[in-house]
Amino acid sequence: MIRLGVLASGGGTNLQALLDACAARRVDAEVALVLSNLPGAGALERASRAGVAGDCLPSKGVTDRAAYDAAVVERLATARVDLVCLAGYMRLVTPGFLRAFGPTAASRGCPRVVNIHPALLPAFPGLHGPRQALAAGVKVAGCTVHFVDEGTDTGPVIAQAAVPVLDGDTEDSLAARILEQEHRLYPQAIQWIAEGRLSLHGRTVRLDRPGAPAERLRSPSIEVA
Repeated sequence: MIRLGVLASGGGTNLQALLDACAARRVDAEVALVLSNLPGAGALERASRAGVAGDCLPSKGVTDRAAYDAAVVERLATARVDLVCLAGYMRLVTPGFLRAFGPTAASRGCPRVVNIHPALLPAFPGLHGPRQALAAGVKVAGCTVHFVDEGTDTGPVIAQAAVPVLDGDTEDSLAARILEQEHRLYPQAIQWIAEGRLSLHGRTVRLDRPGAPAERLRSPSIEVA
C-alpha cells in the first residue's frame, strides 16, 4: 500500500474520489496528508471528515517559491508520502519540489508527482480547460492524468477520458460532465501506479497488463470500471 500526499486549493472533489476509492479498497493506497495553500479550503474539511491529517501553508504574499515548496516537501516527507497527487492545486511546483519526488527504481523511472487536468492535453493547458474547449469549437473534450514536469500541464500523459461537446453546452455543463470522468479516471491511474504497472519511456507512459508485455496507452478514452 502506498501513501498519498494530496495538494489541493479548492473544494476537493477529486480528493474525495481518492478518499472514497481508498476506503473501498479500489485503490491500494491511503491518503496520508492533505495540504492546501488556502486557509478554509473545502479539501481540508473533507480530510477532517475522513479522519485524514490536513495542513495549510498559506501562499498569499509568498515571493520565494523555492522556500515555500521546500516547506511543503518537508511536510510531505514527515508524512512519509510515496506519491504526490495534485487535485485542483493552483500553484506551479518548482524544480526543487520535482527533484524531491523524482523517479526511483521502485517507480520504474516515473516521476512521483501526478496531476488531473480538465482537458485532453496537449490541447488547452492551464486555466479554464472547458472554457477553452468551447471557445475553440471542438467536438470532443475530456480530462487527462499526467506526470508533472516543469511546464504547465506538459508532463507525460498517463491516461485520458473523452466526453462529447453537446449543442447548447455551457462552460458549467461541460465542466460537470468532464468532472464525472475525472472522478473515475484519477483513482484508476493511482491504482496502476500502486501496482507498479506503469513505466516511462521517453515521453511515453506504458501500462503492463497482467501476463502481457508492456504496452503503450493508446486510447484517447480509457474506460474505467
